[in-house]
Amino acid sequence: MFERQDAKFIKAPKKSPLILTMVVLFLLMVSGVYIFSIWLRQISPRTNAKFLNIRVLDHLQQQCQAPNIEQWEAPFIHFPNPETFSRKECVCNPVRYFAILSMQRSGSGWFETLLNSHTNVSSNGEIFSVRDRRSNVSSILKTMDKVYNLDWFTSASKNECSAAVGFKWMLNQGLMEHHDDIVKYFKNNGVSAIFLFRRNLLRRMISVLANSYDKDVKLLNGTHKSHVHSSAEAQILAKYKPTINTTQLIPELKRSEQTTAKAVEYFSSARHIVLYYEDLVKNRTKLREVQEFLGLPYRELSSRQIKIHTAPLSEQVANWDDVQKALEKASSYGSFLHSDYKI
Repeated sequence: MFERQDAKFIKAPKKSPLILTMVVLFLLMVSGVYIFSIWLRQISPRTNAKFLNIRVLDHLQQQCQAPNIEQWEAPFIHFPNPETFSRKECVCNPVRYFAILSMQRSGSGWFETLLNSHTNVSSNGEIFSVRDRRSNVSSILKTMDKVYNLDWFTSASKNECSAAVGFKWMLNQGLMEHHDDIVKYFKNNGVSAIFLFRRNLLRRMISVLANSYDKDVKLLNGTHKSHVHSSAEAQILAKYKPTINTTQLIPELKRSEQTTAKAVEYFSSARHIVLYYEDLVKNRTKLREVQEFLGLPYRELSSRQIKIHTAPLSEQVANWDDVQKALEKASSYGSFLHSDYKI
């Protein structure tokens, strides 16, 4: 009798399932907090800096107000916060973002020097001529972020009081390939596109062939120059007369024409202006329109560059008779033979 009672007395009590569940949940919570703390420590400084910069930019947008602007202009007014220097007293000076979209040998180098002669403009050259910067969309967007945040330094960089900042971009440097992402970036970040083309595509072709020849031969004392600043150098380079493949002439002209039309179509939803080199040469008041487009105070713009090919077309091509016949047969491009102009 007593033995049964003692045995009943020393029997281990059953553990409550509720207590076990609470212990397991507690351990899971502790381990979760530990893992989360490790993850927080591993977030890159760049990510933290990005979030901080967004907060600073939001603060600047609220603090700084651009005077005398219309409502439609607001998305194109910016107050960058550079990571590499302080804008000091110019922190509330508004900045416009732009990109010159063009094709090689279309006058974009000359046009950019004109813009850079304005005290408030920084156009940073052909930055996407470096392949690594256009290797993928991520590289392209990262590069543009740096330029428009005023953290890109070239000889064209002005100072903390720049009122417009941009660069030159050739259509064959990833622009057409990634146009969807680039247009989206332009629209989201208030970037204005300045298209610059040539009306006379034959003149452009001659310039392309001559420039390609000089890259190999280096006529100026063993040095290749795409642009020159003296009449003597221009005359030396202009002596070369390329021979144009008349079989490929019309297809090449069509290809160039289609490429420029497609580029304008791609960027039609973004703010843009279309300029032609010939118009800028003949009518310098066009430069006033460009400055108005960028919201700049008007200045007389100048360039030290000297035009290389100034002679009539008939004196610039080795096989001119063949070229003339080919263009006369193609009614669409016959006008190129007669659309010369004086510089």
